[in-house]
Amino acid sequence: MIKVAAVAACGLVLAACGSTKDNASAPAAGGGAGGKVGATLPLLTSPFWQAYNNYVPKMAKEEGVDVLPTVNADSDPAKLITDIGTFLNQGVKGLVVTPLDSAAIVAGLKQAENKGVPVVAVDVAPESGKVAMVVRADNKAYGTKACDAIGEKVKSGKVVQIMGDLASVNGRDRSEAFRDCMKQKYPGIQVLEIPAEWKADKASSGLDSMLTANPDIKGVYMQAGGVYLAPTEQALKRKNLFFPVGDPKHVVLVSNDGIPQELAAIRAGELDATVSQPADAYAKYGLYWLKKAMAGETFEAGPTDHGSTIVEISPGILEDQLPAPVITKDNVDDKALWGNNL
Repeated sequence: MIKVAAVAACGLVLAACGSTKDNASAPAAGGGAGGKVGATLPLLTSPFWQAYNNYVPKMAKEEGVDVLPTVNADSDPAKLITDIGTFLNQGVKGLVVTPLDSAAIVAGLKQAENKGVPVVAVDVAPESGKVAMVVRADNKAYGTKACDAIGEKVKSGKVVQIMGDLASVNGRDRSEAFRDCMKQKYPGIQVLEIPAEWKADKASSGLDSMLTANPDIKGVYMQAGGVYLAPTEQALKRKNLFFPVGDPKHVVLVSNDGIPQELAAIRAGELDATVSQPADAYAKYGLYWLKKAMAGETFEAGPTDHGSTIVEISPGILEDQLPAPVITKDNVDDKALWGNNL
């Protein structure tokens, strides 16, 4: 069990902060409380990551963190490792990284550990390695929520999930959870799958082929609305299968992200639901935890003071699981949604 001693000034509930000699997530000596911070992006072709990129400097200012301009890995895990090395050579005292590949990022984490630089991972958890915290929503819950949103409207027949990159724990978690939920709760539904690797062109060509072979598809789960929504709608239109919500011929569409484009599609009656992935909170709490780690603080599992729960997802790796609400026409205008506040 990870032990922790309370630090009164940390600003968190007792269960979420402290310091210890045997905490596996503790940063190596020499991190320091100040200094430049590096932040990486996995890609900038998605409106979700464009929004996150815009939030980083804003949240850095709010948290009092001196962050360098973000760098874009452009969907290349090898470039991400190079970017981390470049930041370390520049003498950064902390890193907020957005892994593309849960296994490949371990090499970058090792570089940071060797230099005594604490790391917070955002959106994707590493398979192993040393991180002060992972800031992420429960991606298995994404798959389950999408399953229920479709299962409430489709009682039998075929649905397809357009999957993310299965080299990422996010792609695996969403895919497995959706598949398992359908099998357990909606046995009359047959799940078809498209491995699209978070790429719009793969989603487009894959769905075109799938709809040609299966014109009777009744629902589509898009694991990343930012890159899959437009090609999905376009593919349905090409096949004359694009009808508004409420029409008997409507193909039920559910996505993940919570970007403004998805909210607009819900209002227009084109998209049934999305699960809001908190781009603003990813930026805020990525920097929040990193600042504390740079000051030598360490953490343990338990509730936080910002409506989330820290869980130990594997030995020594803690994850701040942020809320990710389902958005439908009933709550699409909620001002608390980040997609309504850009």
